[in-house]
Amino acid sequence: MKYALLIYSNDTEWDTLSEDEKNAIYGEYFAISESAGVIGGQELQTADTATTVRVQGGEAMTTDGPFPETKEALGGFFLFEADDLDAALAMAARIPAARRGGAVEVRPVVER
Repeated sequence: MKYALLIYSNDTEWDTLSEDEKNAIYGEYFAISESAGVIGGQELQTADTATTVRVQGGEAMTTDGPFPETKEALGGFFLFEADDLDAALAMAARIPAARRGGAVEVRPVVER
């Protein structure tokens, strides 16, 4: 089964980290991207670059940025193929955001 590992960041200390510390964290993300079962993924630009689209009365309306105010912002994802949910949860626990004030949402992908 495939799982989307949705990475929500809330790293309030990021700007205070040294380049070496930042590079070490990026290295962890790279290592995960190279792990068995990871079949895709991407870092996203910051939430303030987003545009939200809603359709009401047949008319598309857009709002700059993410619509809900939240402390955690979707920062990227991995697509992970695993035998079961436990394996996906174990992979999610390796993602730096999970221990740096953010969260990783693990969601099964609908396969047709």
